[in-house]
Amino acid sequence: MKISPSKLKTILAIGENLNIEFKQAGDGPRADTFESVCAFLNTAGGDLLLGVADDGEVLGLPPKSIDAMIRNFVNVMNNPDLFDPVFTLYPNEVVFRGKHLIHVRVPESAEVHRFKGKCYKRVHDADVRVRGTEPIAQMFIRKQRIFTEQKVYPFVTKKDLRLDLIPRIKNMVSEENPWKDMSADQILKSARLLGVDAATGKRGFKAAAVLLLGSDDVIGDIFPAYKTDALLQKVNVDRYDDRDIVQTNLIESYDRLQAFGIKHLMDKFFLEDGLRVSLRGKILREMLVNVLVHREFTSSRPARFIIRRDEMFTDNANKALHYGVITPRNLEPEPKNPIIANFFHQIQLADELGSGVRNLYKYVRIYSGALPIFDEGDIFRLTVPLNAEHSPEATDIPKPTRKTTEKGGMKSGEKGGRKTVVKTVVKTVVKTVVKKEDEIVAILSGNPSATRQQLATATGLTVRGVEWNLKELKESGRIRRIGPDKGGHWEVIG
Repeated sequence: MKISPSKLKTILAIGENLNIEFKQAGDGPRADTFESVCAFLNTAGGDLLLGVADDGEVLGLPPKSIDAMIRNFVNVMNNPDLFDPVFTLYPNEVVFRGKHLIHVRVPESAEVHRFKGKCYKRVHDADVRVRGTEPIAQMFIRKQRIFTEQKVYPFVTKKDLRLDLIPRIKNMVSEENPWKDMSADQILKSARLLGVDAATGKRGFKAAAVLLLGSDDVIGDIFPAYKTDALLQKVNVDRYDDRDIVQTNLIESYDRLQAFGIKHLMDKFFLEDGLRVSLRGKILREMLVNVLVHREFTSSRPARFIIRRDEMFTDNANKALHYGVITPRNLEPEPKNPIIANFFHQIQLADELGSGVRNLYKYVRIYSGALPIFDEGDIFRLTVPLNAEHSPEATDIPKPTRKTTEKGGMKSGEKGGRKTVVKTVVKTVVKTVVKKEDEIVAILSGNPSATRQQLATATGLTVRGVEWNLKELKESGRIRRIGPDKGGHWEVIG
């Protein structure tokens, strides 16, 4: 399909990023062109424009050479000695402001591709060669488009499951949940933990059942690399100050990781709707459910939960559906392990899909005065900044009330109450500006080449508002510009 003039104009305005690549290709497509195609196919797809400089300047191609260039491009893509497996694309000639270009729309492929025997993936605006067995294996896992949790193991029986957890599970669900009155067999069936092996036709328990309720022995047999490594690295940053290696079922894994976090993190006073809530508990719940529920369990890479002086983070192997920094504005929630996610939802440890991002943006800002960073790739990393000095109390804005004595006057000590409220509101306005700065820093951490227009779209600011925030961030020493406005990038300093 030929690209529309408006879409072409938009691509040129955005510039190179995860899904856009420019090549000069004055004398025809070179090897780096096909490396980009390979990376697009292996990652999330994208648009390739030939005849455009890296900085977006439209150079054009010799009109008489366009047909030969397209034939050459198609021949390389269909030559198994060069491109494996082959993939047919449909380049189109386009004219922009009198200059002839070639546009190629590259979809994400269901397979892992190699160009000249080398595998590439897209990272920000660069084509990165993938080396090593584990990273390439992760690409194959992501391409499978199947849920690991649904694999059936006919040899697993109820004796291999921790059915002693069922009474506790029934206590965790809400009063209206039908699981309250179900037997263990009924809960296993309702939770879709039983299935049929497509290869043998035999009925058995799914991997989800093993992970949620399996004994430690059966979990170790089926998922030998499965573990979550909890580390405290405040003093001994090269090793650890405290450690818990968690290799049990997901329900008790949550308990142990929660206990580890409570042990090493302070809680902070905060009122929500007039009631005190545990900010530490709110944040830990979302972080730990994310690392336990949405990971790729077939990977040999263990998940981690690490607490340091100025941050804590979780990371885990991931079947990535998108790449880059996730914010509430660009969030497109899709389940990685829907059976496990539904089970956690039933026992009230998780809310609806996507709520974790929104909740963490809300509570981390109150807890730390900053924003969390969700960085999705073949390794998913969730970072929460820590700030021991930050107090959340200023964000709990009291509603102005006019209390009177029996005689109708203001109570003693309430003179100037309106002034206090005004000060609180001013503080809140300042915090809103800081929030936008933190959001921009989070985006630039994952995409240093982000344009002002991209930042405006992601944050909801105007372009002028983005420029003002960037100016403030540069003056405060949090970011700096490397290279020219076109072709350069941002470096996040702190």
